[in-house]
Amino acid sequence: MFAILKKEIQSFFASPIGYLVIAIFLLLNGLFLWLFKGEFNILKYGFADLNSFFLLAPWILVFLIPAVTMRSFSDEKKQGTLELLLTKPISHLHIVLGKYFGAIVLILLALLPTLLYVVTIYQLGNPIGNLDIGSTLGSYFGLLFLIAAYTAIGVFASTLSDNQIVAFISAVFLCFFFYVGFEGIAEVTSSRFIEQLGMSSHYKSMSRGVLDTRDIIYFLSVTALFLFFTVKRVNSEASKAIQWAIIAIVPVALVALNFLSSSVYSRFDLTSDNRYTLSDATLNSVKEIDSPIVIDVFLEGEGFPSEFRRLQSETRQMLEEFSAYNNNISYNFLNPIEDEATRERNIEQLNARGLTPMQVNVQENGKQSQAIIFPWALASYNGETVKIALVKYKVNADQQELVTNSVQHLEYAIADGLGKLITPKKRKIAVLKGNGEMPNQYIADFVTTLRDYYFIAPFTLDSVAVSPQKTASALNDYDLIIAAKPTEAFTEHEKFVLDQYTMHGGKSLWLIDAITMEKDSLFNLEGKNVAIPRDLNLTDFFFKYGVRVNPLLTSVKSQNIGRIALESGESERSKIQLFNWPYSPLGMSDTNHPISNNINLVKFDFANQIDTLKNNISKTILLKSDAPARLEGTPLEISLAFALQEPDSKLFNKKAQNLAVLLEGEFTSAYKNRVKPLRLSEEKNTSVPTKMIVIADGDVIKNDIDRSGPLSLGFDKWTKETYGNKEFLLNAVNYLLDDDGLINIRSKEVKVAFLDQQKIADEKTKWQVINILLPLVFLGVFGVLFYYYRRNKYAKTA
Repeated sequence: MFAILKKEIQSFFASPIGYLVIAIFLLLNGLFLWLFKGEFNILKYGFADLNSFFLLAPWILVFLIPAVTMRSFSDEKKQGTLELLLTKPISHLHIVLGKYFGAIVLILLALLPTLLYVVTIYQLGNPIGNLDIGSTLGSYFGLLFLIAAYTAIGVFASTLSDNQIVAFISAVFLCFFFYVGFEGIAEVTSSRFIEQLGMSSHYKSMSRGVLDTRDIIYFLSVTALFLFFTVKRVNSEASKAIQWAIIAIVPVALVALNFLSSSVYSRFDLTSDNRYTLSDATLNSVKEIDSPIVIDVFLEGEGFPSEFRRLQSETRQMLEEFSAYNNNISYNFLNPIEDEATRERNIEQLNARGLTPMQVNVQENGKQSQAIIFPWALASYNGETVKIALVKYKVNADQQELVTNSVQHLEYAIADGLGKLITPKKRKIAVLKGNGEMPNQYIADFVTTLRDYYFIAPFTLDSVAVSPQKTASALNDYDLIIAAKPTEAFTEHEKFVLDQYTMHGGKSLWLIDAITMEKDSLFNLEGKNVAIPRDLNLTDFFFKYGVRVNPLLTSVKSQNIGRIALESGESERSKIQLFNWPYSPLGMSDTNHPISNNINLVKFDFANQIDTLKNNISKTILLKSDAPARLEGTPLEISLAFALQEPDSKLFNKKAQNLAVLLEGEFTSAYKNRVKPLRLSEEKNTSVPTKMIVIADGDVIKNDIDRSGPLSLGFDKWTKETYGNKEFLLNAVNYLLDDDGLINIRSKEVKVAFLDQQKIADEKTKWQVINILLPLVFLGVFGVLFYYYRRNKYAKTA
């Protein structure tokens, strides 16, 4: 076998045709990847990976491998040496394997110079070395399995004729059919089974850096099948009787093996961030799907900037992961604006469903233009449909940051959408009323969002004085209470019921304003108002639990503050302008807690400041203001004129201030060792382990309102910026109710590596020359050395 392998390699490189074939392969790769404009151009693609190469390689190999294998047996037939070879004391299987592995080695030698591409991406990464080696290695593994299957097909095709051209065309046809032919048939028949018969879906899965035993067994099966057919063809050339039973049994056995592998399999995600490893929470959700779910993705079209092409690609790959774990999940990519005749109608219909379009910048040939995309998906299940947002906004983010954020958010976005369709609601949340809490229209968006996951109901404490036990029992039926900016003081009776709710393990989310000041109150004729303390009679209540919300206004001098919209100019020429507003600090996190990790900045308005006190309760600061900050006591006159003035830096001499804190543990009752204001059954002085979150601003939960009604929480209708208020509060509720799976998915970090565009602009020609010409130089050097090696060898023999 090894003698045949060696002979194949030597005969290939003894002919100029061998060098020509490899040169064409390297030249085509170089031109498409580094010079020609198009979807395969790595420098235009902008990302530090070799996805373009691994997408292009199968199409070039469709022609390269048949060119290498076409002479394996057809030339032996034409020269009349096959009969002589078959008489040698070597089995037909070894003959086939010798020629097969000889062709494999030749193709690997042709592939070896492509490692230059890896070095180039490594050097052009931002920063240098910003390349996922694990993913690249996994993708090369996928390419090797594809090469193995292509080569087996090529060797088999060479047994069909003594004409090399016929063998070449036959191999090209068979490789092409197995790569995309079954996929084309599957699109017509909508059959996933037929799609799985083709190589494309299996290769695409592996080319991402994910090794799945189902894909490996598939490629090994195709390889073994065609090698088996090749041996049988060689047997027929040796005039051996064809055993039709064996010919039928082997394919059936291989099909059975693949069916078995689809039930028992393992997946190995080689990517550095395990981006294609679905979390346990996601898998548990996916397993519950027992009838078809169809996901229509509208992130499709021409002229996308490279960043959004990447988001499109990552979305497709993530959906493939979901589909791989449950065959009931299928997806389609649709372009709603492709047809000019229906374009406007489609845009109107999607807008009506809340799927708003997004304008993105497209940079090409030094010119900038804009394109419209719909970064949304619709998931349908048992007659119900939910929308899935594929873009996760971030304040002041450019398109690269936006897409990076969105890629990190993909698994959560899809899992959350499916969860809304298939997961029944179990937990109950009470929204407290009766103490001047925020009106319904200002918390409408968040309450509507929570209704997708939990049962929501208003709850009033008014009846505590008349029937305290009934009120306390009713409150204890809820898993969580939300106090959204109360403005009226709580009575001792109400506080005691709330205290005992916590003692019995109830969770609570408090959004507290210790100062009376509303932004709307500033828009009067004078443009100013006075902030005064607000007494909610909760100071001792929170003090016992380990926090204190101080009646101090937190203002900040930095770029991480909100903006306020004011009219400027003369009355006839006045226009709305945006100004930095120091009393709108943007909350940020310096911890990796699941609630606040990987979320956008959270907008506060007239935030207070929180102190934490020593006790046995675990305290986690979830959000802080930026620094330098200033703490201002009350009463305090606040004027819109502050937005027009540059604040005095000397006044901002405080460090970042605490704005939101998580309390966890066994709480001590605020009424321990005190006279109880009323009697309740099962009174407790120490709680079971429970949780509480206190936020020093009630406006964090407040949504804007326009003529059409409540806007999305976190969206500023004046600045058009979207803050992380909704995501933060949703994380908080999920965490308090122990829905840790949702939070862990949302806080999953996925690294998106970009190329250094400035370096590309400065060194573009150098890297194009290296990757197009240097592989050809290597080939030429190898050819010269091989020529002298053969000449010296045969000179000594002579």
